[in-house]
Amino acid sequence: MNFEYDVVGKIGSMALIRKEDHDIDYNIFSRIGAELKPGMIWVTSGATEIGRLDYMKRTGKELSGDMDEIKTDYAAQGQSILMENYRRFIRPEYSVRQVLVEHQHFNDADKRAHIKGLLLRAKDQNAIPIVNYNDPVSFTENRKMEIASIAHRTTGRPVECIDNDETAAVIAVTVKARVLVILSGVEGIYADPSDPSTLVREVTAKDPESLIRKITELQKSCFGASRAGANGAGAKLEFIKEPASLGTTVIIGNPRYHLKDLIANNVPCTRIGLY
Repeated sequence: MNFEYDVVGKIGSMALIRKEDHDIDYNIFSRIGAELKPGMIWVTSGATEIGRLDYMKRTGKELSGDMDEIKTDYAAQGQSILMENYRRFIRPEYSVRQVLVEHQHFNDADKRAHIKGLLLRAKDQNAIPIVNYNDPVSFTENRKMEIASIAHRTTGRPVECIDNDETAAVIAVTVKARVLVILSGVEGIYADPSDPSTLVREVTAKDPESLIRKITELQKSCFGASRAGANGAGAKLEFIKEPASLGTTVIIGNPRYHLKDLIANNVPCTRIGLY
């Protein structure tokens, strides 16, 4: 692959908070922000959960009512806080650009090309794109109808992007990323999820077809997720099949490690790719 970007990275919601303290984990923002630089695209979850925590701090209670509306309201409250923390910790000489995406941006060729142009210009303009799904303007019923309509018109699987693991994988394909790093609350993929000693350190193959077979086999060991609504390790592996088969090295690891150490394979993680 002729790589157009060095690194696409993604972090999940629960990795950005201290669950026991009901607060943001500023150390994670600091560690990531210090390492981000032009040539990297950062896909971040967290707006909804951070918005929820902020609302509770200010009111002493959670919202009640329709779950779609609650998610919309929390995400709208959390987006500015999320971006504020990335801007605070990314080096001041770098520009930071928020990019809010939806499924329609990647299911339409012209919109996808427009997003790609924005991302490529950012690299040349000393800027770091921070990407998130645009939850405040999306709701489940409407999105499902739109996805069903797209599926009816196309032969391939429509992009949904409601899971930012998928968003990161789609972006990695779009910009032909050399490396895709997915950070979660564990150190990688386990052959036995109940036994940390079974961490799968490497999944490699000489050709795309063999690599896909190995990834599919590993999915049989995956179950569970870090939070309600998350899709878990099996979904991560499904989403990364396309970028991995196209030549992107995929790294699944823990945010307590530095990005440079994950990329250099100096710490425990799962690496997936062609050789």
